[in-house]
Amino acid sequence: MTSTERTDVLVVGSGFGGAIAAYHLAAGGARVVVLERGPWLTGKDFDHDFKLGSSYTRAFDFVVGDGMSILGGNCVGGGSVVYFAAMPRAPRYTFERHGSIGRRMWPAAVSRDTLDPWYDRVAESINITQQDWSDVSYAGGLWAAACDHAGRTANPVPVAIDTTKCTNCNWMMAGCRFDAKQSLLFNYLPAALAHGAEIRPLHEVQKISRTDDGGYRVHYDLIDDEDYRIRGEGGTIDAKIIVLAAGAGATPVILQRSEDTLGTMPSAVGRYFSGNGERLNTAILNEDRVRDVLGLDRGDGLAYEANQIGKGPVVASWDRLDGSLPEYSRFSLEQLYFPPGLGTILAQVPGAPGVSWFGKDKKEILKRWRSWLIIFQMTEDDNEGVFGPPPAHGNADRLSQQMLGVGRLKYDPTPNTLRGWAEADAEVKDILERDGLAEVAAWTNDVVGAYTVHPLASCRIGDDPATSALDDRNELRGHPGIFVTDGSAVPGALNVNPAMTIAALAERAIPGIVQAARERGVDVTYGAPAPDGSTSGRHGALPLVPSLLRQ
Repeated sequence: MTSTERTDVLVVGSGFGGAIAAYHLAAGGARVVVLERGPWLTGKDFDHDFKLGSSYTRAFDFVVGDGMSILGGNCVGGGSVVYFAAMPRAPRYTFERHGSIGRRMWPAAVSRDTLDPWYDRVAESINITQQDWSDVSYAGGLWAAACDHAGRTANPVPVAIDTTKCTNCNWMMAGCRFDAKQSLLFNYLPAALAHGAEIRPLHEVQKISRTDDGGYRVHYDLIDDEDYRIRGEGGTIDAKIIVLAAGAGATPVILQRSEDTLGTMPSAVGRYFSGNGERLNTAILNEDRVRDVLGLDRGDGLAYEANQIGKGPVVASWDRLDGSLPEYSRFSLEQLYFPPGLGTILAQVPGAPGVSWFGKDKKEILKRWRSWLIIFQMTEDDNEGVFGPPPAHGNADRLSQQMLGVGRLKYDPTPNTLRGWAEADAEVKDILERDGLAEVAAWTNDVVGAYTVHPLASCRIGDDPATSALDDRNELRGHPGIFVTDGSAVPGALNVNPAMTIAALAERAIPGIVQAARERGVDVTYGAPAPDGSTSGRHGALPLVPSLLRQ
């Protein structure tokens, strides 16, 4: 493969970390090219079915590892297109976590106080709605009622959704046909395009090498639009700055594969992976008890049978987001809709001895799937994931035409992680099994291991070179001009949905990336407003910019 193509900045991935970098650098005057592995889908492409070739299989990447599987986005806009749009800020104590290293894992420069202005920048750029009880779906209302009955509190979740456009179709996980979900397709990405950035879908980056002039060369393959196992010849692009934002399951793989051409990688590349401590429980509700105990009635003679009605997560219980509790005892519990498919496969039969994700009893509970309530638990894990040697191409060996692959992640949960899962499981059972409302069982780990939709920390920021791949400005140690701005930069589990924090850290990284670009001869400035031109959030962050620049 040969190429003479050049650009100032090459961004790998178009999710939160990639889109934010692409916008700011293009708005500042740099030539920016974004390479995205997946297709470019818009509202008309988002299907309301589970067929092969629909947006469900085209826009997702499901990689099965050894002990942990990752479900992520695979399209322009990345995870923002297929997530449930929950956008809470991380609890204050999260930034003080020690985790497996026995000391504060976050850089000293990052705390909730120092990150809040960058959270504000994101909130100015993405339309985030603090839902109230009138926005809550029936399933969310039931979870809130059950929490109240058990003496717990519950809260509507802040979301990046235009509630005036939402039809409560509950297909948002496959992309939003009605343009209600405020994905990156509606803010940072179109703003980046307006400033001249190029976005190239179906370009999968394989590795990075050095050029003779001190820059970098990115090597990519072209991916077939229908069968992701088919690769075209591809090419190379030279750039002065590289921003890696391919996701926590792909960014470390690209860097590992690049070691032969770039030189030794920091030891933390591909280590300390976190699944955000995630776990899922299924509650099979007793319709009569829901009616008698909670007094709920949908108005059509049913107490519930509403698993498929509404939208994604709308209500969470945050009682255990308490910094005074011991580490690994803190978690959030979030009601969410997980569509038939993977969820129905992994659900177990409550109370059954042994493995029960298949068999006669499983068939019986499947008949009652509309009476299920799914509870999403975000606990604190021990960052125990490690990536092995990378596959020949991409982040996984592709098994199917779309979506499914086998990766190199090994995850063996420690006693700390297992204890956190167990405490969250017990809390869900105490809430939902009280007075016979439901029977509860965690999803099985026997099929695809543990699972996460929020992979984090595989190239994390930190102060200690031994335990962090990036410095506190998101630059790859020993490789100036390469930055990582996706979820892999987040040091550990957050106890809440991480999209808002990933985005805030990406916003925070931009001043340092601009400085590095200028030092490499790129005529670029920092200070662009929000994508819609707003500036109030910028004023709060500007005083912090000098501290983010190398002296």
